[in-house]
Amino acid sequence: MPIFERIATLVACSVVSMAHAGEGPGLGEAVSDEQSSAIDYTISVAGDGLPPGTGNAIAGAQVYAENCVACHGAGGQDGINDRLVGGQDSLDTANPLKTVGSYWPYATTIFDYVRRAMPYHAPGSLSNDELYAVTAYLLHLHGIIGEDIEVNALTLPQVKMPNRDNFVRSYLQEP
Repeated sequence: MPIFERIATLVACSVVSMAHAGEGPGLGEAVSDEQSSAIDYTISVAGDGLPPGTGNAIAGAQVYAENCVACHGAGGQDGINDRLVGGQDSLDTANPLKTVGSYWPYATTIFDYVRRAMPYHAPGSLSNDELYAVTAYLLHLHGIIGEDIEVNALTLPQVKMPNRDNFVRSYLQEP
C-alpha cells in the first residue's frame, strides 16, 4: 500500500476512534455557518465560482497604488516582497523569475489568490470590482491584455496566459 494511502487510513481510523470515544478531533473550535460561508468559495481554472463585478487596468492602477505598491513596488517590480512583473523566458535559466506573466498558467488563479491573501495587511478587504481591476492591471503590465479591456467572470477565464501550455496537463477540466 502506498505511503499516502497508509497515512490517510491512519488518520481516518484515528478520527473514527475518537468519535466513538465521545471526543472530537481536538482541533480548535466549531465554526458557525456564517463564519464558514464568509470564506466558502472556490474558483476553478475554468472560472466557475467567479463573482459578479468588473474592472480594467486603468482602474486597477489606482487599486494597486493604494494597496499593493508598498510591498510589490511600482509597476510590480523592486518591492520588498515578491516581484510580480518580468521574468519572461527565464524559467529554463539558472535564475528563474516566477511572476504572474512568466509562471502562472491561469488568469483565474490570480484573482483567486489576490482575493484570499491580499493585501497582506488586510486580506479579503478588496471589493469584487477592485479585485477584477487589479487582476486586469497585472495582466496589462505583462502585455497580456490592453488597459481598457474589461475583466469579469466571463472574460477572465478566456485570458490565455503565456505559460499555460508549459505545465503538465492535469485531471482538471481546462477552459
